[in-house]
Amino acid sequence: MKRRLLLAAAICLCAATTSVVAQEAWPARPVKFVVNFPPGGPLDVLARSVADALQRDLKQPFVVENKAGAGGNIGADAVAKAAPDGYTVLFGIDSTFTVNPHIYKGMSFKPADLRPVVIMSSSGLLVGVNPSNGFKTVADLVAAGKTKGVTFSSAGSGSPGHLAAEMATEATGIKITHVPYKGNAPAVTAILSGEVTGGVLATPGMLPHVKAGKITALAVTSRKRSTLAPDVPTVGESGWPQLEQEVLYLVMLPAAMPEPVAQAIQKAVSDAIAKPELRSRLDALDMHFEGTTGGAAVRRLADLSDRYGKVIRNTGMKVE
Repeated sequence: MKRRLLLAAAICLCAATTSVVAQEAWPARPVKFVVNFPPGGPLDVLARSVADALQRDLKQPFVVENKAGAGGNIGADAVAKAAPDGYTVLFGIDSTFTVNPHIYKGMSFKPADLRPVVIMSSSGLLVGVNPSNGFKTVADLVAAGKTKGVTFSSAGSGSPGHLAAEMATEATGIKITHVPYKGNAPAVTAILSGEVTGGVLATPGMLPHVKAGKITALAVTSRKRSTLAPDVPTVGESGWPQLEQEVLYLVMLPAAMPEPVAQAIQKAVSDAIAKPELRSRLDALDMHFEGTTGGAAVRRLADLSDRYGKVIRNTGMKVE
């Protein structure tokens, strides 16, 4: 009898302990933000800004770790395989989930292994070329591409710049040789050096060189003009609305994450990016605040995947 009572007491104690652990407020220890692209790009800057804000607000360390490679697959895989406890979080862009499944024959994780918590922001890209080419408009670029072909740098196979090159090929019929680099910064450097004709890359990394006259800005791929470069027309205004493209900046979690923890992370990140200092940082990165969550975020990624999948099938875009 005593043994049964002791056993029952032990079971109750375990249940109570489990309940306390389950209800433990997030975060109770350091949190790791995995950025699946190299340091220095807009995604990395945004992740570090959010980490700083949350560290101040929630009084726990938030550490950013860059796990780049394979178009973001390496970092995404690390988070997909992490414990679904809220202490390993992916900061990524949509192309890992909207482009990579169509161009990689095998991925070590399934897109369904991760789920979006919030689409923080979006941004267009800037179509820029080395001034030595003499191009002043998108029409100039298209004309040259049809006669002799052009070369475009990108931040890597499957990156937004790579997709932009394929979209341009499909929409205009020009011949573009895609040259992938390991990150946005070296892709910009390739334009500066004349190693490539140009590229379609993140605006903040190109703009200082545009202002210095070392890169010629032809257009931006967003629906609206960039606040950082208001004198540069959109691709729609340039006569090529088919080239419109925006990059989505996401927070993703392992799909098995308990809902209360996922909701706590969603609220924390959403509150952080709503702060005036973070809104100013978004503006400086040429990003538009989104704040899309739940089913709306899932649908937006699915719609982009369908659109990009068609481009990839039509152009034969592949990993190089």
